[in-house]
Amino acid sequence: MEKDVHLIEIVDVGKDYTSGGTTVSAVKEMNFYIDDGEFVSIMGQSGAGKSTLLAILGGLNHPTRGKVLVDTLDLYSLSSEQRADFRSEYIGFIFQSFQLVPYLTVKENVKLPMAITGIKTSKQEKAADSVLERVGLADKAGRLPDQISGGEQERVAIARAIVNEPPILLADEPTGNLDTDTAGQVVSLLEELNKDGQTIIMVTHNPELCQHTSRTIQVQDGICLVN
Repeated sequence: MEKDVHLIEIVDVGKDYTSGGTTVSAVKEMNFYIDDGEFVSIMGQSGAGKSTLLAILGGLNHPTRGKVLVDTLDLYSLSSEQRADFRSEYIGFIFQSFQLVPYLTVKENVKLPMAITGIKTSKQEKAADSVLERVGLADKAGRLPDQISGGEQERVAIARAIVNEPPILLADEPTGNLDTDTAGQVVSLLEELNKDGQTIIMVTHNPELCQHTSRTIQVQDGICLVN
């Protein structure tokens, strides 16, 4: 009988930090899987290890122990250059603080992930226009980030994350800085992307947001409680 192959497998993953002779485990031991097309929330309070886990999933933070398998590829067996190539092809990141470049226009911010891909300029323009249309910001393409609202900035961040059509979208508290109504609009957009086949992993401390996802992985003190 063949073993089920999952899009992402986290196997005995842990992450320790050492400072001043003291070692702290941000992630003690994690084991779970995520399948293609799922919308999964990782829920826990501040300091539970959620953001550390998300960075490990995205190839940004080397775990102290354990394996991260994506399409059966052992992510941390790759060189740093290979992991960078992997991220540009496989992963879209949505950060809580948006991380938009303030002196670039909305459209220029969206085009940033394509700068290192070698995609022709004409195709970059078309792709950026397409995703801005999708997130409802086609009319704001020429504005700077400080000329649009917080909710619109988050939608720009989402457009930037999906412009390369990565199979996996990682969202770190994507509604953390937004009011309730705006947060609802952002989650609705994520749901639409998921219905179109996007695999989404969303970190949150808000149980209400978990109602919009297909499955919740609870994290407490660096350990998975439910998966």
